[in-house]
Amino acid sequence: MEYTVGIEMRDEYKRLEVAKAAFSLVRDIMLVKPGETVVITADTGTDMRVVDAVMKAAYAIQATPVLVQHPMQKQAFIQPPQPVAQAVENCDVWIDFAYNTTQHSPAYRAALDRGVRNTCLCGMDVEMLVNTIGNVDVDTVIEFGEYLVSVIDKADEIIIRSPGGTDLKAYKKNRFVKHSGQKALEKGCSVMLCGQVTVCPIEETIEGTLVFDGALFPPAEIGILRDRVVLKLEKGRITDISGGEQAAIFRDWMASWNDENMYRLAHYSWGFNPGVVKASGRIVEDERIFGTIEMGFGSQGKTLKGAFWNAASHTDGIVLAPTILFDGKEFERDGVYVDEKAREFCRKLGVTGY
Repeated sequence: MEYTVGIEMRDEYKRLEVAKAAFSLVRDIMLVKPGETVVITADTGTDMRVVDAVMKAAYAIQATPVLVQHPMQKQAFIQPPQPVAQAVENCDVWIDFAYNTTQHSPAYRAALDRGVRNTCLCGMDVEMLVNTIGNVDVDTVIEFGEYLVSVIDKADEIIIRSPGGTDLKAYKKNRFVKHSGQKALEKGCSVMLCGQVTVCPIEETIEGTLVFDGALFPPAEIGILRDRVVLKLEKGRITDISGGEQAAIFRDWMASWNDENMYRLAHYSWGFNPGVVKASGRIVEDERIFGTIEMGFGSQGKTLKGAFWNAASHTDGIVLAPTILFDGKEFERDGVYVDEKAREFCRKLGVTGY
């Protein structure tokens, strides 16, 4: 029987696999310890089976889980209701399952400044939890990420091309490379789902055409892309948005913020979670489609150590099947790694085609 993503609504669906994955998230990734307070935020778009499993896992570790649920906000990346903001600033660990995440909001920044360990898992449902954590060798994915960091760290010129029409060039210089999909080892850190490495090249050097053809969120009206969204970039800023109906929705959404910082390219992120093979419309999952690259616009997090700026919101889009060159040397071709050590990691992770 083939299931469609998001409709497996019976509580018993994959309940053992969910319990295992939730325990791994709490103990092995967020590194929750006995006596810690774990705030779990959810909105009315959250799969509460996932929340329940994570709360049970935290309680089993002898931590204190606290659930704060609120109505779904109209936009992602904006300030949550005040009681939510107060709760997330006063805990040890914050796990955000709200579909319209509050990442990059003032509450998010305040929580990190207070030393909270955070992860953003917006849109995570049973399938996503099991496929991206429970069924994945997280330690090997992280090891692969460390290798990618070492490769990118040595590079200066980064060229991204794709069958969809992307042709983008930038220079990294000595910019910091962040392994976003790490474990929550330090206070005040925000970690993402495993299978992501992030960098922002020198913003003013980013030039060319960027084509999103996998997924784009927000705005919530898009998610999975039916047609291309074509962006022209000059000095790291969008100067033109073209395409079909979805491109028009995106263009109007960007303009609605009346904020020039929304048009600034905030980061490049490489996706390599072996549990993700196609777009689902859940952006945290889509960012990790194996072999893709994701680009973000709007607010740039301080932890990226780039130019750093705030914007009214943030958005992320996916480039499928990229060809990536570091200093003229091909590392990936049409979404398939050609670098031999990268291919070794793919084999170790059991990725099809390697």
